[in-house]
Amino acid sequence: MPIEKVYQVTKGKTFQLAEQPTAIDLKLSKGEMKETIEKNIQELQSHQEKLYARGQKGVLILFQAMDAAGKDSMIKHVMSGINPQGCTVTSFKQPSTLELDHDFMWRIHQAVPRRGDIGIFNRSYYEDVLITRVHPEILLNERLPGIKTLDDIKEKFYTHRYKTIKQFESYLTREGFVVLKFFLHLSKEEQKNRFIRRIELPEKNWKFSEADMKERGYWDDYQQAYEKAIQATATKANPWYIIPADDKWTSRLIVSQIINQRLADMDLAFPTVSAEKKEALEKSLKELTKQ
Repeated sequence: MPIEKVYQVTKGKTFQLAEQPTAIDLKLSKGEMKETIEKNIQELQSHQEKLYARGQKGVLILFQAMDAAGKDSMIKHVMSGINPQGCTVTSFKQPSTLELDHDFMWRIHQAVPRRGDIGIFNRSYYEDVLITRVHPEILLNERLPGIKTLDDIKEKFYTHRYKTIKQFESYLTREGFVVLKFFLHLSKEEQKNRFIRRIELPEKNWKFSEADMKERGYWDDYQQAYEKAIQATATKANPWYIIPADDKWTSRLIVSQIINQRLADMDLAFPTVSAEKKEALEKSLKELTKQ
C-alpha cells in the first residue's frame, strides 16, 4: 500500500483521533531516515521544477498541530530543496484589524499560491474552527451578524464554517490546485518533554512562552476540536493526513514521501515546444555559433 494511503483520512464521519498513533517504528535508523529524506528532497526539487515551468497547476500544503509538534522544523527540513522563487510560506497569527473587517477566508485567499508555485501554510484557515471552539469569546470581536454573546454561538455556526472550508478546497481543486492537509499528531507526554527542553536549553528559551502552558491546559478541548474539524472536512478529493509526530525524523520522512507521491500523481512535465519554436531556437543557435 502506498504510504500516502496509510495515513490518509477520506471518510471523516468515522474518524477518531484517539485511535491514531503518535509514534510508530519504521525499522530505520536515524541515519537511514536522514538519507531517505535527502533523496526525497531531491525528488521534490525535480517535481517543483516541472510544476514551475508548466505554470498551470499549483500546490497548497498546510500544517496543523498542537504547540511543539514540529511544524517549523518540518517546513525547514522537508522543503529545504525548494527553489524560493516558486515557493511561499505563510504563518497565520491572530487576525489584524483589517482582516477582521472581512470574512474569515479573506486573508486566506490572499495567500493562495500562484499557478506553478508551492504554497505552505503554517497553521491555516482551520484555526477559525479550532481556537474559536476552545476560546469562543474570540468570535465576539469579529462583529459577526447574529452573534452578540457566547450563547449565540451554536453548533450550526461551525457546521457552516466547515461547509465553507470544504467548498473552498473543492474550488481550489477544480482550479488545478492540489491541497495537502497534514495534522502532526503529538502526544501530550512528548509535548511536555519538548517544553522542558525549551526551558532547559538556553538556545531554545525563545521558543517558549507562558501562553504555551496556558494552552496546554486546554489539551482535551483542542483534541476534540481537531477531531470534529477532520471529521467534517476529510474527503476523497481533499483528505487529511494524520502523521505520528512524537519522533520528528519519522514524521519528516512520512510527510516528504506523501508530498512526492501526490506530486507524482499530478503527471508533471516540462512544457513541449512547438515546431515553430524549435525552428526559431535552431536559428538562434546558428547565429550564436557564428559570433
